[in-house]
Amino acid sequence: QVQLVESGGRLVQAGGSLRLSCAVSGRTFSSYAMGWFRQAPGKEREFVAAIGRWGITTYYADSVKGRFTISRDNSKKTVYLQMNSLKFEDTAVYYCASRGGGPVLTTDYSYWGQGTQVTVSS
Repeated sequence: QVQLVESGGRLVQAGGSLRLSCAVSGRTFSSYAMGWFRQAPGKEREFVAAIGRWGITTYYADSVKGRFTISRDNSKKTVYLQMNSLKFEDTAVYYCASRGGGPVLTTDYSYWGQGTQVTVSS
């Protein structure tokens, strides 16, 4: 069983930065591609960023490209999302997810965390 626990979400002013972490327990972390998603109130869950098993391949939603960076530390079984130049519209619950195989930009992930709230004040 794979468990994912997100942390790092909080209230931040527009223009500020946050780093989210997602700690993974269970089977071999390096076997999984990882993704970050977010869901704002009344909206569908949307893709934010994804990273391949070895951290070489990354993908980003257009809305965060150039502002967010996804990374992973396989020795710590943790994936990160560095968020800079935050905007009010980045406010959402952020979820990390894992899947076998390569990273994808859809919600086709096998395991999900409970989410962490990010609130950006304008």
